[in-house]
Amino acid sequence: MGTTVALKQALKILEISAKTDTKLEQKRSPQYGRVLEDFVQGEVFCHPRGLTIDRAFAIEFATTYMETNPLYLNVEFAKAHGHPDAVVSPLMVMNIALSLGVQNDSEKAMANLGYYNMHFPKAVYPGDTLRALTKVLDRKERGEGKPGIVTIRTIALNQKEELVLQYDRKIMVPPAGKKTDPTTISGQPFPDTQEINLQIPVPEKVPANLTGTRTYFEDFQVGDILIHKNGRTITDEHYAWTYRVMNTHPLHYDKLYSTGLGGKMSGEPIVYGGLVFAWLCGLASRDVSENALWDLGYTEGYHTQPVVSGDTIYAISRVLATDDVGAAPPRPGAGTAPLQAGIVQFQLIGVKGIKGIEAVEKFGADLFIKENDKKDLGKEKIPEKIFEIERRLLIKKRPV
Repeated sequence: MGTTVALKQALKILEISAKTDTKLEQKRSPQYGRVLEDFVQGEVFCHPRGLTIDRAFAIEFATTYMETNPLYLNVEFAKAHGHPDAVVSPLMVMNIALSLGVQNDSEKAMANLGYYNMHFPKAVYPGDTLRALTKVLDRKERGEGKPGIVTIRTIALNQKEELVLQYDRKIMVPPAGKKTDPTTISGQPFPDTQEINLQIPVPEKVPANLTGTRTYFEDFQVGDILIHKNGRTITDEHYAWTYRVMNTHPLHYDKLYSTGLGGKMSGEPIVYGGLVFAWLCGLASRDVSENALWDLGYTEGYHTQPVVSGDTIYAISRVLATDDVGAAPPRPGAGTAPLQAGIVQFQLIGVKGIKGIEAVEKFGADLFIKENDKKDLGKEKIPEKIFEIERRLLIKKRPV
């Protein structure tokens, strides 16, 4: 317990604004974010605030973003799988970590160019408190007056200082011609890792009647294209959700800011991409991840077109690879049963303004070609395509 200090104060608070001179020469407008010159390779900065996730918040995120895996929704199901509580959706963990860093990393950025090598080494549970740090990996200048490309690595730690998330991101950042004075505390320890040591509980006897019958490891074959039936119309709800996960970029909820921009970005506030990412994974979850034991992570992915309020989005998944790990021994202390599961790698595609089935029929195989590769292939980009990424899931085998 800390010490306390007594502070006496009169019950009546007097107004003094009329008697206080207004000194316009003392006006100031605090600025946040970084310009290109502020990014120094190797620098580490700690992000402000941190966030404690309670159960209601975790369940609300999972349901809003349409997750169907009972690990994120059903405490008893999660306990049967060896967890102490329901698991917080990994996409919630990612959104919080990225958003906590916006004030330092990208509040002045012009674009988020991609996510890379995203991993979730340890589960997050209700009651955990997350904080985030970022390390500058690289800064590339593209000529005088032109925006540069900054590569950063962000990690999230829980209250026990355990690593629960690590990923890299590239952002396009404008120059200012000089360094500014960011409000960041630098020089923090940065416990990132080149080798992820997963800690996965091994389920022994679990309910088999709370998930669908066609989403076990055996149900996925390389080449399968799963066109997820339901779409999601995004409303102005995204304004509130942007800051619910602590994102401070005005592009996502300040119409005077967004309409004041020049070029293609000018207009309605753009839906924060991490939320679009989460909605697409949720739209796919009934068909690919409701029997997943673990979200193993994401390779690299991009938001290829912006989304605004009123847009309806759909998701499509393609099976790229399968790996049977059912004979793998359990980790020490996890019981005697082997892990009856396999790894499936998917390509996740998001589209807007067109149903998934119509997008596949209209664009065919071109829909699954990365948009960044199309120029070299002499192909046109697809305006309706909004997102692409590869993901790996550890999925249970069908119960015997």
